Amino acid sequence: QVQLVESGGGLVQAGGSLRLSCAASGNMFSINAMAWYRRAPGKQRELVADITSGGNANYADSVKGRFTISRDNAKNTVYLQMNSLKPEDTAVYYCNANLKAYPTSRYTNYWGQGTQVTVSS
Repeated sequence: QVQLVESGGGLVQAGGSLRLSCAASGNMFSINAMAWYRRAPGKQRELVADITSGGNANYADSVKGRFTISRDNAKNTVYLQMNSLKPEDTAVYYCNANLKAYPTSRYTNYWGQGTQVTVSS
């Protein structure tokens, strides 16, 4: 059974920084892309950033220049460094991983439980 466990959320003042982590564990044998999504109150879930197994990253326009996604393939972990945080970044942040896990042989999306990020003005 595969699990994605997130950590690093919390309350921060505008202009501050937070670093989110998400570790994948379980009977996996290949991880493709990993990503961070967020859902703000009253809004739909949106993609914040994603990163391929080779390290190519993409960002939502709203976070470009402020957030950095990275991964450690040896630790099956993806990170999101968030700088210059704004109140509009307040949301529940979810980790996503596209991976193959036993006994299936196809890639499937898995989700973390979410971590709350609150930015005060």
